[in-house]
Amino acid sequence: MPGDAGDHEAPAASTARDGAAFVLSRGVVLLFAVACAAAVANVYFSQPLLVTMGHDLAMSQALVGGVVTLTQVGYGLGLFFLVPLGDLADRRRLVVTQLLVLVVALAVVAAARTAAVLLAGMAAVGLLAVVTQTLVAYAASLAPPGERGRVVGLVTSGVVVGILLARTVSGLLADLAGWRSVYLASAVLTALLALVLFRVLPRRAVTPPEPLRYGRLLRSTVTLFARERLLRLRALFGLLVFAAFSTLWSSVALPLSEAPYFLSHSAIGALGLIGVVGALAATAAGRLNDRGLSRRTTGVTLALLVVSWLPLSLTRGSLVALVVGVILLDLAVQAVHVTNQTLIYALHPDAGSRLIGGYMVFYSIGSATGALAATSLYAAAGWGAVCVLGAAFSGLGFLLWVCTRRDGVTAPAAATTHLTTRD
Repeated sequence: MPGDAGDHEAPAASTARDGAAFVLSRGVVLLFAVACAAAVANVYFSQPLLVTMGHDLAMSQALVGGVVTLTQVGYGLGLFFLVPLGDLADRRRLVVTQLLVLVVALAVVAAARTAAVLLAGMAAVGLLAVVTQTLVAYAASLAPPGERGRVVGLVTSGVVVGILLARTVSGLLADLAGWRSVYLASAVLTALLALVLFRVLPRRAVTPPEPLRYGRLLRSTVTLFARERLLRLRALFGLLVFAAFSTLWSSVALPLSEAPYFLSHSAIGALGLIGVVGALAATAAGRLNDRGLSRRTTGVTLALLVVSWLPLSLTRGSLVALVVGVILLDLAVQAVHVTNQTLIYALHPDAGSRLIGGYMVFYSIGSATGALAATSLYAAAGWGAVCVLGAAFSGLGFLLWVCTRRDGVTAPAAATTHLTTRD
């Protein structure tokens, strides 16, 4: 069909090496989404629990802050060092192994009696939670080219749902049975998912003709960024939209806990349920990508991201405006994210894990930048300044799209090229 052909993937990248005869049913796609949600939620469970953890283990404020920091550091290291293994190892075995080791890390956190054990366990949880990105690449590899956008959209919706609901779930479980129950429950769920995925997912059908050694595998991730302009462009889009996303979600609890609302932690956590509405609505972006409309989808949703900050700026006077803004922002961020991952995977399907892992490093940089800047700015200048910051990140993303929308950056026909040790 006619559309934004400049961004459309090459149709030749159709055969997944992870099981040529495997049929990716809607039920299996849903399983991928649930597994992604469960894995990534572990990175965010701790945020409402920090005060309770600190009191329980007699931790100073600096050590309590280290819980979030070490989890994020572990996640960032995993993106670079673990996710690329999906292009080297049997993805089914890799996913199941990482999930089982994640169960052990979660059990360590749940049983921690000292700050040192807790911090070590949280770093391991962050490191292993990157199985989420391995699952995204795996699902993309199993999808037919004409349905890849839809599949990536559905699986990625699980990631966003996991991020948005993690705080709500952990707060409720902690109120019912203490903070340790959060990690015990997650360990049980993760073990069950590992068993189901082991039974459902296909074994690798074909061994790559020239498998990379691990060192060359990591170096080739950097080579891909140097070589592929589309990858660099989409990584920048990812950085900016997740900076905007993190600007909102890292600071929105602050005005809601003050006058005139004085909302409880549970009520603030329920805001994540509203965000899920926008995130799920954005799964349509995957279908638009499959129709060749990726460039147009990116522009429209980036414009929507800028607009979302107008109702968000009215939060202190209207909860309805906040709800509208949250839905618009989460829809826009998710739509751009799905578009990004669909396009970059099509560049080199045999390097899908490296492409998505490298892209997600920029996602993490954007998230960290938005969180740090927003919380600091709120303390200095209030909610209005935070909204200006979010609109600035969003506006930069839209300006980048305007400047590059006609520059002919494409997903090349060389998408079927195998990356060997020469890369």
